[in-house]
Amino acid sequence: MSLLEVIGPVMVGPSSSHTAGAVRLAWLARQCWGETPRAVDLFLRGSFAATYWGHGTDRALAAGLLGLSPDDPSIPRALDRARDEGVSLRFRAEEVDGAHPNSVRFLFSGSGRSMEVVGASLGGGAVQIQAIDGFHLELSGELDCLVTFHRDLPGVVASVAGELARLGVNIAAMSLHRGGRGGRAAMVIELDETIDEPIVDDIRSVHAGLERVFLIPASGGRS
Repeated sequence: MSLLEVIGPVMVGPSSSHTAGAVRLAWLARQCWGETPRAVDLFLRGSFAATYWGHGTDRALAAGLLGLSPDDPSIPRALDRARDEGVSLRFRAEEVDGAHPNSVRFLFSGSGRSMEVVGASLGGGAVQIQAIDGFHLELSGELDCLVTFHRDLPGVVASVAGELARLGVNIAAMSLHRGGRGGRAAMVIELDETIDEPIVDDIRSVHAGLERVFLIPASGGRS
């Protein structure tokens, strides 16, 4: 059992699930998008929808989308900061059967593109990204994580794994997801080593079937 599991995360706010976890979850969603977003619709589920205003979950989610950490003292002013920076945030409630009670569906839009990210705050500051653009997956942010969207073609997985091996990067865990044979697919690779953007650039060019490759750094804003 870790110290975090015993005493909880260092954070600003009353609840590890509704504040620290919400910051980390939104931070991870921001990494999936790749930059500070211009517009996000946030669909809150379960207890997030019922208590988000009183627990400051709306401010925590805004903070994570702005790239702040759970212990940042400016979290209570995150909504004002988002407004000042021209980030449009709209909070809505939605009911989804079987959804985790502390979960959010983020709908990002801007710069001619959009992305849907679904995730949950699991308690104690732990979080999980559960889906990206309809692909169901599991992503915790505990390790550096490489995510690819690609066409389901022979050689894509081997090319990415081979390039990581060539660079001396060990794969801790890997999962594959596809809509159908030969269709659109996704791959989530958790890494033992820390990698940087030049390595990600190398991987982007290893196979013509790769459509998007991005890195989510370890920690996910966790303190």
